[in-house]
Amino acid sequence: MYWAASRLDLPTLADSGCDGAGIGVFTPVKRPTDGRPLDADNRTYNALLRGLRCLGERGFALLPGRWRALRHFTTSPRKIGDIVKAALTLTHFEHADLPETR
Repeated sequence: MYWAASRLDLPTLADSGCDGAGIGVFTPVKRPTDGRPLDADNRTYNALLRGLRCLGERGFALLPGRWRALRHFTTSPRKIGDIVKAALTLTHFEHADLPETR
């Protein structure tokens, strides 16, 4: 995670188990140990982070569920990139509300 965040300048969204992972890794703000509720800014940050992570997790669940071939790959993630891009493009095409061509 840290490599993607630092080398590729990609924001990395993580769950609370990755707290303190480093620069560029966004984790939710934990509740204070004294039981006080989080303030509105921290609750909003957590809700936005949760919403963004849910989209990514849904995508990762949808692709292998829809494309059976993606379940059986044992190759490096760098080598499978083009195959996953093609599957993602086909999935977008399949789920898109395309206007009728006349």
